[in-house]
Amino acid sequence: MFKRLCLALALLAALPAQAFETRATAAWVYDVTTHTVLLDKNADTPLPPASMSKLMTLNMLFEALRDGRVTMDTTFAVSTKAREMGGSKMFVEERDRPTVEDLIHGIIINSGNDACVVVAEGLGGTEADFARQMTARAKALGMNNSTFANSSGWPHPDHKMSVHDLGILATRLIEEFPEFYPYFAMTGFDYKNRVPSNAQNRNPLLQLGPDGDWTADGLKTGHTQEAGYGLVGSAVQKDGRRIVFVLTGLASEADRAQEGEQVTNWAFRQFVQKTMVKAGQRVAEAEVWMGNAVKVGLVPQKDVSLLVPALTQDGITAEVSYTGPLTAPVVAGQPVGELVIRVPDMPEHRVPLVAEGDVANGGFRARLTTAAQVLIARFQQEAPTS
Repeated sequence: MFKRLCLALALLAALPAQAFETRATAAWVYDVTTHTVLLDKNADTPLPPASMSKLMTLNMLFEALRDGRVTMDTTFAVSTKAREMGGSKMFVEERDRPTVEDLIHGIIINSGNDACVVVAEGLGGTEADFARQMTARAKALGMNNSTFANSSGWPHPDHKMSVHDLGILATRLIEEFPEFYPYFAMTGFDYKNRVPSNAQNRNPLLQLGPDGDWTADGLKTGHTQEAGYGLVGSAVQKDGRRIVFVLTGLASEADRAQEGEQVTNWAFRQFVQKTMVKAGQRVAEAEVWMGNAVKVGLVPQKDVSLLVPALTQDGITAEVSYTGPLTAPVVAGQPVGELVIRVPDMPEHRVPLVAEGDVANGGFRARLTTAAQVLIARFQQEAPTS
């Protein structure tokens, strides 16, 4: 029998947070710490990503480093195609043999289209083959609205990403490759004294410094005439709470800088992180049949922490659901149900619940009692009503 118990959470209750009215064509804001989507505007629409898609080239290179196919000191050849790439560059020439570390700097800081082609040809043989590998890998990682025609984001009708996919990718780079993530906060790299000052890291949030409520530390800007100005950004507060956001389709560099700062302030100041239930805290009890106890506590195994709007009133509801009564034996830690917490205008939060302790078989007396309870319940259901 499916059981549903409504609970009163005397912790916090919330008014809806004021929505962020972005000027971006598409936007996605994600609280990494609590796995909460805060803003979704056209987030799954495939759009030209410009240089923001270089993050996928970096992902492929980081995976090659992790798998041992290359090291930071591995050198790559530079083709004429790479050297002749237009747009943003790290200014490699055919005689150069840049290391993997040079190329990581060149892609992140200089947004080098030439560096991307060097990596693509070094890992994939040809840029076309590498682009096909990028597309297949993106699909495997759950980025279903991404198709790559090249390694750099150079305009092409078949080169598209959604801002949601870019957010998934940014979160992956932060969480899966912490040893490489500090490169995204670097602002200057001059390969062999060839790189002009205007070819340095264009992420406007990196220039704000660490003195405010939060510190920005990544990830990538993008701009083409078709895509407009875009930014994949991430920032972290002193308590460790982190957000990732993606904006695209803005009209100017100034708009990108202002919108990036404003959306970060909004995400950190309109929402607060609260621990709703502690790990091991009993939130309900489930009935147990044929055991040496008639009930067992239901508890979460981890602290239940989620975001709520900063302004609070009545509104949060919580509910426990499980299929029961449970049948003994029950083992401590056994999954038995879930806690569902609903905050107005926020995603539903579902938390697995486990048995708080063991309930052993109760022997003959418990089985006899349970059989009697079943018979009484059946009789009550079948008895005619007057």
